[in-house]
Amino acid sequence: MNKKLVGIAIIAAAAIAAGAWYWSRPAPNEKELVLYGNVDLRQVALAFPASERVARVLAEEGQQVQAGQVLAELDTRGLRLRLAEAEAQAAAQQQVVARLKAGTRPEELAQARARTSAAQAEADLARQQLDRIVAVQKDSNGRAVSQQDADAARARARSSQAALEQARQGQELARHGSRREDIAQAQAQLDAGNAAIALLQYQLGEASLKAPVNAVVRARLMEAGDMASPQRPVYTLAIADPKWVRAYVREADLGRIKPGVAASISIDSQPGKTLPGKVGYISSAAEFTPKFVQTEELRTALVYEVRVLAEDKADVLRMGMPATVRIAVGH
Repeated sequence: MNKKLVGIAIIAAAAIAAGAWYWSRPAPNEKELVLYGNVDLRQVALAFPASERVARVLAEEGQQVQAGQVLAELDTRGLRLRLAEAEAQAAAQQQVVARLKAGTRPEELAQARARTSAAQAEADLARQQLDRIVAVQKDSNGRAVSQQDADAARARARSSQAALEQARQGQELARHGSRREDIAQAQAQLDAGNAAIALLQYQLGEASLKAPVNAVVRARLMEAGDMASPQRPVYTLAIADPKWVRAYVREADLGRIKPGVAASISIDSQPGKTLPGKVGYISSAAEFTPKFVQTEELRTALVYEVRVLAEDKADVLRMGMPATVRIAVGH
């Protein structure tokens, strides 16, 4: 009987204590929403676009770098030799194009006319010899000149006439100069050579790895002498701006905030100090804990990602750092 009375007394005391705590507990802050999260920022992995040996690596971990700053360089000796070869070939082709466009020189025209004159003289002489042989053969009824000599004279006359025609055609070609098609072909070859030069010059420029934005070197992944490739980053950079705190808000509090609302950010390493910020993004997709089909009892476990952008001019926030966010929400 005494044990029952003691048990009843204990239960009654617990009920009284629970009731006292319930009525004396602090009311939730309806004017401020407190979220907990971690500092986050964007990162970029920098790699060379070509496979070549690394010549120099210039930046260290933790170093702040500026946009356009050279961070590493490739060995460009082979590339420069290929560029010199391409430039020499293009220069030679440029001379070919210039020669074709300039046409035939006066001296070449004079040579063509001289060859035509010589061929004309040869043809005239062959014709005269043939006429004399034919005349003698006719007067002597074929006794003074053999048929073989007559045939040879006719062959020489035809050959000389053909040579004369060839010389005339050559003179005509020299007078007209190069064909438009030949000039176009030579120009196309020159354009291809110039394009090859431009490509090599571009590759030479890409042999210097430059920071795309102001950032901080997070990791130095290669050293001088390593073989670079597009698949192997040389550096990982942390972009200094923007920075934000990645936090999560309950579904019940989702309606109390919206993008653009002002916030204050505090970190453990600077107690009593806050950084200004604002809500920049609220996820449209919920995350569940536990990750089962939700029931009415578990709906309050839904959380949404919130990114609170920070104004960190003094650069005190670091990636992964725990942070507390306070957002004034009113009633």
